[in-house]
Amino acid sequence: MHVLDWNRIDESQRRVSLRRPAQGARAVLAENVERILSQVRADGDSTLRALTRRFDGCELGSFRVTEDEFAAAEAQVSPALKQAIANAIERLVKFHEAGAPRGYALETAPGLNCERVIRPIERVGLYVPAGSAPLPSTAIMLGVPARIAGCSEVVLCTPPKPDGSVDATVLVAARLCGISTVFKLGGAQAVAAMAYGTESVPKCDKIFGPGNAYVTEAKLQVANDPEGAAIDMPAGPSEVLVIADAKASAEFIASDLLSQAEHGPDSQVLLISDSQALLESVAVELEKQTAELPRREILAKALTHARLILSRDIPQAIEISNRYAPEHLILQVEQPRQWLERVRSAGSVFLGALAPEALGDYCSGTNHVLPTYGAARAYSGVSVASFVKLITVQEVSAEGLNIAGPDAAEMARAEGLIAHERAVTRRLAAIKEGRA
Repeated sequence: MHVLDWNRIDESQRRVSLRRPAQGARAVLAENVERILSQVRADGDSTLRALTRRFDGCELGSFRVTEDEFAAAEAQVSPALKQAIANAIERLVKFHEAGAPRGYALETAPGLNCERVIRPIERVGLYVPAGSAPLPSTAIMLGVPARIAGCSEVVLCTPPKPDGSVDATVLVAARLCGISTVFKLGGAQAVAAMAYGTESVPKCDKIFGPGNAYVTEAKLQVANDPEGAAIDMPAGPSEVLVIADAKASAEFIASDLLSQAEHGPDSQVLLISDSQALLESVAVELEKQTAELPRREILAKALTHARLILSRDIPQAIEISNRYAPEHLILQVEQPRQWLERVRSAGSVFLGALAPEALGDYCSGTNHVLPTYGAARAYSGVSVASFVKLITVQEVSAEGLNIAGPDAAEMARAEGLIAHERAVTRRLAAIKEGRA
């Protein structure tokens, strides 16, 4: 792989070097997704059956996973894997409970009490991909914070196999999170079903989860429709950026880059280092490790989007990373924590040589549903806060209105909103006259 020297290229070349893989013919994609959404919205389950037959190659009488199917899945999954999932859930619960939003109340002036109360989103839809590889880990990443938030109804959709079954591990993970409403639905049609509701699938208030370009486009379109549903965040293909110094392990770095690249051919991996020798060593290690992996074809395609960038020093490397705003950022440098304060935009950060990104994907306790494609500049990963509403409350006494009311009236007059002003001044007059 070619090493790119950041300080020997101009601004236009820098922009190109940090460009994400193109997401196909955007206009055609949007049109196709819009058609799927409209069809599902108009014809419900009948369209879902036709699209499942077309895209998943199976004929389904019912979309909902039965108790017998949950039981069969339980029997298929090994005790060791069940325990690993249970351990991961335990860590996720610890981390997400600690960071859950809390209500609070205070008196901002005598007689003026303001507070914030927390209410769960009532019905949420979770999407768990199962394209080239099923992702039971996504079921727990979404199911755990939904459970902690107290959402009254949780709906999960995941694509069926050609034989009409669903990945057993996904079902076991869902059940361990307390989710029993699972539908065999994938792609844009699953998003449409959760956003608008059908005879079988209940309409959801908010939709969560990663997916391919069709799923992402469907989420964006339903989020822009007043009759659709809110979404967790915009997202694109998976990505990781590693910052490494001369003492970093080329073996570890290559394994981290490949672990992200194997997600799909449009995944992107970047390495930035102030060491030319390290960059060259990683290039050799990438070739060596790729030859040993089963998803070699996917890796080969993904690595065409990879970048090896030579920076002047580690501070410049971090500035380049902030500009890119990666989904995952790994700091394989000496004393990595001292650089954390400089990180401004990243979905999740991994400090040191012993913190593989794969640990966060599965079981460290943090969430792996993260902003991608540059969205980390403004969005955060999924947490309990994603599943709740924060409602503010104010309670006002006569003393409080006498203190704050004149300020409100003055500001309303400045904005020319006289009805606002009078809503305050009429009450102030009533207090003065003993009528309130």
